[in-house]
Amino acid sequence: MTPFQALLVTQTDGKFAASIQKLQPDALPPGEVLIRVAYSSLNYKDGLAVTGKPGVIRKYPIVPGVDLAGAVEESSSANFKPGDKVVVTGCGTSETLWGGYSQYARLDSEFVVPLPAGFNLQQSMGIGTAGFTAMQSVMALEDHGVKPGGREVVVTGAAGGVGSVAIAILGKLGYKVVASSGRAELHDYLRGLGANDIIDRSVLAAQSKRPLDSERWAAGIDSVGGDTLAGLLRSVVIGGSVAACGLAGGPALNTTVFPFILRGVNLLGIDSVRVPNQRRRAIWSRLAHDLPTKLLDSMIQVKPLTEVFHLGEQILGGQTRGRTVIDVNS
Repeated sequence: MTPFQALLVTQTDGKFAASIQKLQPDALPPGEVLIRVAYSSLNYKDGLAVTGKPGVIRKYPIVPGVDLAGAVEESSSANFKPGDKVVVTGCGTSETLWGGYSQYARLDSEFVVPLPAGFNLQQSMGIGTAGFTAMQSVMALEDHGVKPGGREVVVTGAAGGVGSVAIAILGKLGYKVVASSGRAELHDYLRGLGANDIIDRSVLAAQSKRPLDSERWAAGIDSVGGDTLAGLLRSVVIGGSVAACGLAGGPALNTTVFPFILRGVNLLGIDSVRVPNQRRRAIWSRLAHDLPTKLLDSMIQVKPLTEVFHLGEQILGGQTRGRTVIDVNS
């Protein structure tokens, strides 16, 4: 290995600093698999990490980047050999493990998954943690009895990464999908992904004096949290389910127990980090089967690593659309 480019984050005396630097090979932490990284991606957590916001990075110095995809350079694991194309998504990367905003990464094999057949490296990062989480959410709803052909399923934060992939998957599976978004200029984009209808995000986030509203939703996938999740819970049908996987609208949840004890609503927490390797492979297998690559390609934009600081501010401000892939070699 020669010196390589990486985005390094440090904290000295409480002062945050982040810059793209040339690092020596021995700077990489230990691990079983050395990966030459081709692409990473931009997630909400990445926006927090590169802009110095609290809540993600727990160990310094660190290379952020929740996701990465590339080819194995060296391996001491029997599960991987040099040349294998592989994917890593949020497994503690950008928190305590060095992540994907680097031309090289070294990780233990338990976090590494073979590139699923049908996707190239760029497409795998078009999915990334956001798409992985969307598929987890769909599978959780299925496990709780949600099926196509019933009432509508609502997807909040619809134009973001989780929302975009969730709509594409649900549409392909035959669900009646309603996209919740506050961005009128993206309605055509959302319908193109498979949304049957669109509601303004203010509808779900509106305050109500009633603990329960009229039943509407068979289920929901929520990446917003806050008032949006509270409003969604009030209007889920008897026995329906909501997969909660984000907090773009805030971490607080002001609700009552009535949706749970009077309608039997299931609130399903989705954690994309602590997922065993075999389960990761199963989720990727479902993505390969149920996410149309044509729709995936339509939601991807590719940007160089040098733009990630600006992009981080944009994703925190809700100004991105779909999925942003980061080319770490440009």
